[in-house]
Amino acid sequence: MIDKLEFFITLAREGHFGRAAEESGISQPSLSAAIRQLEDQLGVVLVVRGSRYQGLTPEGQRVLEWAKRIVGDARTMREEMRAAKTGLSGHIRLAAIPTALAMIPRLTEPFQAKHPDVTFSVVSRNSLQVLSQLDNFEIDAGITYLDNEPLGRVTSVPLYAERYTLVTAEGTPYADHDSVTWHEMAHVRLCLLTPDMQNRRIINQHLADAGVTIAPTLESNSMVVLLSHVGTGQWASIMPRNVAKSFGFAKQIKTIPIVEPEASHIVGLVATHREPFTPLVSALLHQARSLKPVDLV
Repeated sequence: MIDKLEFFITLAREGHFGRAAEESGISQPSLSAAIRQLEDQLGVVLVVRGSRYQGLTPEGQRVLEWAKRIVGDARTMREEMRAAKTGLSGHIRLAAIPTALAMIPRLTEPFQAKHPDVTFSVVSRNSLQVLSQLDNFEIDAGITYLDNEPLGRVTSVPLYAERYTLVTAEGTPYADHDSVTWHEMAHVRLCLLTPDMQNRRIINQHLADAGVTIAPTLESNSMVVLLSHVGTGQWASIMPRNVAKSFGFAKQIKTIPIVEPEASHIVGLVATHREPFTPLVSALLHQARSLKPVDLV
């Protein structure tokens, strides 16, 4: 039953029998047979079928909710028994918004110092993808904004407050200022993160509140790409203060606080809310809570 529920979760996530079979490491006929067996066991039709996958039935949607709980509990049980036998070990899959990537070593370095048999993989995702991948068991934890858009049913631990600076080359407008206002951004040639990023939506809102409408001449989902364009002297960008510090900018790059207002948004660790957590996620949450929050006031 657990295997069939895992196949069902994968099918719902991929929306395609062939991709779901490939992801599950089985043939497509085997996947189809497993789903039909699950339907027979439960006595309901789960999948709308035609010439191809057409989605879940209402019963299938409800079973998907149960499947995620049951599979999550089964994985937790297996990890807990492994930890009891061999100590904490395994792999943590972590997804983070681009502006948080530079801060991740604050979490991973002390964690691995305590638990050297645990490895990490870290990927960059937008905030909606972080939550979606948590819900679909594609990651174990995420780092995203906690106070701007709905998070759903997650456990969260604040890590730091994101505050904003104008990042610009020496000799460009405002480069010699001690601070700039959101309203003054109307006169700056900007490169910014793409609109699917929550950081961009936050920046757009603060600009709108200041009566400013912008049309960036370059957009990217990579902070490195933005920085490389700022370095040409032809663009400026709005970046979180902690990101600007982490890059270790050369002297010719200036970071100027943006005020009126000096806005801030909390970024933190999130994990799917469940009791008990897997030993790895529990240890990671504990590590996050033990860190000193940065600039939360």
